[in-house]
Amino acid sequence: QVQLVESGGGLVQPGGSLRLSCAASGRTVSSYTMGWFRQCPGKDREFVAAAGWGAESTVYADSVKGRFTISRDNAKNTVYLQMDSLKPEDTAVYYCAADPPPSSGPVNQAQAYDYWGQGTQVTVSS
Repeated sequence: QVQLVESGGGLVQPGGSLRLSCAASGRTVSSYTMGWFRQCPGKDREFVAAAGWGAESTVYADSVKGRFTISRDNAKNTVYLQMDSLKPEDTAVYYCAADPPPSSGPVNQAQAYDYWGQGTQVTVSS
């Protein structure tokens, strides 16, 4: 089993930045695909970004491309989501997810991931 704990959410003004962290425990996730998703009340969970085990294997939703950066520190068993130029429409609960190898499906699909964190709230408002 893998446990994921997100942190770093909060209230930020439009144009500001936040860095979310996802600490994994229970197993080493260096070979896992790690993803970030977000969800607003009444809406489906939405893909944000994913990182494979390789440093170059990152994927982003079009809505965050150029503003968000996913990275991982395998020594710390932790994944990060750096969010810059935040917009009010980025407001959501952000979830970290882990997909053990072999991958269960496309990295932008929630059903590909076996493990989920509890989520952290990000609110972008002036």
